[in-house]
Amino acid sequence: MTQGLIRIRGARQNNLKNLDLDIRTGELTVVTGPSGSGKSSLVFDTLYAEGQRRYVETFSAYARQFLERMDRPAVDRVDGVPPAIAIDQTNPVRSSRSTVGTMTELNDHLKLLFARAGQLFDQHTGQPVRHDSPETIYAELQRRCARAGDPRIVLTFAVELPADTSAGQLAQWLSAGGFTRVQAEHAVSTPTGPRRQLDVVADSLRLGSAEKARVIEAIELALKRGSGLLTVYCPLEAGAPALWRFSTGLHCPDSGLRYGEPIAGLFSFNSAVGACACCRGFGRVIGVDYGLVIPNGGLTLRAGAIKPIQTPAWKESQDDLMRHAETAGIPRDTPWRQLTEAQKQWVIGGAPGYRDGQWNRQWYGVGRFFEYLESKAYKMHIRVLLSKYRSYTTCPVCAGARLKTESLLWRMGSQDAADAVLDPGQRFMPEGVQWSRAQLEALPGLCLHDLMRLPIERLRRFFARIAGAEHAGAGGAGEAQALKLLFEEIGTRLKYLCDVGLGYLTLDRQSRTLSGGEVQRINLTTALGTSLVNTLFVLDEPSIGLHPRDMQRITEAMLRLRDAGNTLVVVEHDPAVMLAADRMIDMGPGPGRQGGQIVFDGSMADLRHADTLTGAYLSGRRQVGPGLRRLVTEATPRLILEGAREHNLQGISVGFPLQRLVTVTGVSGSGKSSLIQDVLAPALMRHFGRASDSPGAHERMLGAEQLADVVFVDQSPIGKTARSNPVSYVGAWDGVRALYAAAPLALQRSYGAGKFSFNNGDGRCPGCGGSGFEHVEMQFLSDVYLRCPDCDGRRYRPEILEVRIERGGRSLNVAEVLALTVAEACALFAGDREVLRALQPIVDVGLEYLALGQPVPTLSGGEAQRLKLAGHLAEAAKSAAPSRQAVARKGTLFLFDEPTTGLHFDDIARLMRALRKLVDAGHSLVVIEHNLDVIRASDWLIDLGPEGGDAGGRIVAEGPPEELRQHASSHTGQALRDYERTLGVGATRCRRPGRAGRLRGRRRLRQTRSRS
Repeated sequence: MTQGLIRIRGARQNNLKNLDLDIRTGELTVVTGPSGSGKSSLVFDTLYAEGQRRYVETFSAYARQFLERMDRPAVDRVDGVPPAIAIDQTNPVRSSRSTVGTMTELNDHLKLLFARAGQLFDQHTGQPVRHDSPETIYAELQRRCARAGDPRIVLTFAVELPADTSAGQLAQWLSAGGFTRVQAEHAVSTPTGPRRQLDVVADSLRLGSAEKARVIEAIELALKRGSGLLTVYCPLEAGAPALWRFSTGLHCPDSGLRYGEPIAGLFSFNSAVGACACCRGFGRVIGVDYGLVIPNGGLTLRAGAIKPIQTPAWKESQDDLMRHAETAGIPRDTPWRQLTEAQKQWVIGGAPGYRDGQWNRQWYGVGRFFEYLESKAYKMHIRVLLSKYRSYTTCPVCAGARLKTESLLWRMGSQDAADAVLDPGQRFMPEGVQWSRAQLEALPGLCLHDLMRLPIERLRRFFARIAGAEHAGAGGAGEAQALKLLFEEIGTRLKYLCDVGLGYLTLDRQSRTLSGGEVQRINLTTALGTSLVNTLFVLDEPSIGLHPRDMQRITEAMLRLRDAGNTLVVVEHDPAVMLAADRMIDMGPGPGRQGGQIVFDGSMADLRHADTLTGAYLSGRRQVGPGLRRLVTEATPRLILEGAREHNLQGISVGFPLQRLVTVTGVSGSGKSSLIQDVLAPALMRHFGRASDSPGAHERMLGAEQLADVVFVDQSPIGKTARSNPVSYVGAWDGVRALYAAAPLALQRSYGAGKFSFNNGDGRCPGCGGSGFEHVEMQFLSDVYLRCPDCDGRRYRPEILEVRIERGGRSLNVAEVLALTVAEACALFAGDREVLRALQPIVDVGLEYLALGQPVPTLSGGEAQRLKLAGHLAEAAKSAAPSRQAVARKGTLFLFDEPTTGLHFDDIARLMRALRKLVDAGHSLVVIEHNLDVIRASDWLIDLGPEGGDAGGRIVAEGPPEELRQHASSHTGQALRDYERTLGVGATRCRRPGRAGRLRGRRRLRQTRSRS
């Protein structure tokens, strides 16, 4: 491909300083620099926006009338830009219907594959159900007769006649049809009354000596006269003859069940044809959560284990429980967790054989107690009570499979292929079938829900084994070609997902639970699967969520896109991606208005020696210091989680040192999110009485009483409206409004602080309600926010803007204050203690380049997470003692999910100082992180692995960074050694432990090595 140029001239978007830049097509260009230096303004708001504008020109006039009102990028011109695709960190999905399978379109391919090549097994007998023809029936009779010694068989068809049919009428009916003999007679009941069923003989013969034409003719006749059903009587040496039943269509002659023809919608939970009727394809229903009903398994029945009946309003139910439990011999003073399953079932389900109306004689059970409440749900206080004990629970009809039972009767593949990827004991038993466990394990292949639950790496191996056999056995050349294309497309997409390090995901994983990096990599594989060429791909930190060991996978995927003739422009901070770049562009020199310039343009090797902030860190001239580390000893208090078994966790027990910075590491899919997000966070929220999803499977949690609260700080958006902004989030706007309410003009007009609120009151613009933007729903496109034409985005009425205050030699109204960056506001309000106290945490986490009034929906996931951290720092500063001395109080446990997302080396150094402030205030921090600078600066590391998916979920090593770095089998330890060798980073410095501490550390290291 001929190399061209993308020419950007006069870029002034946001903080860009009138930049001119030429980007060569067909190359991988990495743009780096401190947060707020203008990387996204250049790459997304200028370059990608122009490619998007050209795409919009193809829309209808109706759509363009809205989009043409959008603010255009501040740039003189952009020439030579190819069609552009942006793959960023945002995860816009909030619906439970969206899964990894639907995002990657693999669900669409699988439903077509099952409709064409699936094998059906009967719901009652477990026998294969297939389309039979006279030829296939003849072949099956040959096989059975050869095995039975070629007996004389009788081919019959069933006929129903009225129960009062006389012998003469029967003989007349038979002779009219040319038949002479009836093999058997049965009485059957029908909706119209009792009937006689006759098995009329079509022919009697020995298959070994009969001509094939005669047998085929008899089979065809019996099927025609018997409405597609044929029964063959085979005499046995003793007893009744064996009955061999055959039928045409998808009908099981032994169970009598007939099935519909498979269509693609039958295998989709987003289709009414295939979705479970109870949960409508969600897999979950809202019901009573007994984890909320019995929150403390250490309590006895007498001490109040059943929480909802402990109030005075329901004391009668508690008395009933005590009285009937004594009669039934149920222990009333034994902790709930020590009761047997039968005893627990008595408490929840009631006495066996309970009859309605016998509540004063028999225990009705907690379940019937809630059924009674449901019948009274028209009362407000009952609805409030029910809401406290409800949560999403697995659908009882489909057991979480989302599909109807009929959809799960179809299976794909052979038994050998299924055994190679899934243990028979783990196969899914569909609800509503009458199979035994042994029958299920003997069936060939896997059902659709089994495939949905398989990690993608194992799913890929499964399809590699069955691909050739399945389309080789197809009915015709056209069918074989169609199946071959389906298998190739499925195999390609699965390969790409494994190539970018997502082999640990499952297809039924909900999209809304994915991290920003996982979403970006899934979108990247979709781009690879479409085989696009001559396209501009704009990526935002594709390394997010990847362990350093897996970085090669993402770089290879990007290089494959480049080699196909595409242009890649990547915003990135990871050195591994920078090393793969054809060209490096370093923005800076600082954040916000100090940035917006290109301070370096060249190769990665030259950047190491450049006099820039990035070059200083890459060359090792500057380092992210570990700060004052706190040692973890045997006396350090711990929060202990025992027997965690959620997802791929292997029943591990973990101790989290409190009042320390603890980092959980491990390769992608090793179980970090399962441990922290799915088990620890919900369990702690339940402990503190807050609503949450049910905690993941674990035995028990110890030490939570040492904490005051738990806060999970993730990358989810802070707010959905343009009205929310950083200055209001950290509580600084209250102080600013008080300053304006004290201004002379405000006092003259009797304006209170409420007049200067953009969230309520009559001081805000009535047109936009104080948001500064109009929200336009585009239906088939993303919603559009347009600047309010009444206030021109300034949020307030004109008379409110007339009130000004003097700060730093400037006269400012409230709209002009909202336009200030945080750094500028800190300088201007340096003398206003309350305002500065609330704004300083934003500076501490490296967000001083944000405007005070910037709408929070425009923040990236990493910026949103750091703003949440700033809010908690502001709270900690508010509650600190005036003398700044440590106060004895229970601290809060903060859980972070990759807080370094979107951060430059220098920003990470500032973030670590902010995290240390929380630790110094007596709080505890547990961080999921891959960044090696954060890992090096932690007090304690918990390394999970050793691999992802089924090969993970174990503790590989735990201890301080200097010990884990020496661990032989830890991928994190290897990454630490490589990082220090590559960038020249010295060993982590901390207070040297005494001899006893060194001996304990060596003993822990030997223990973790022996476990691994």
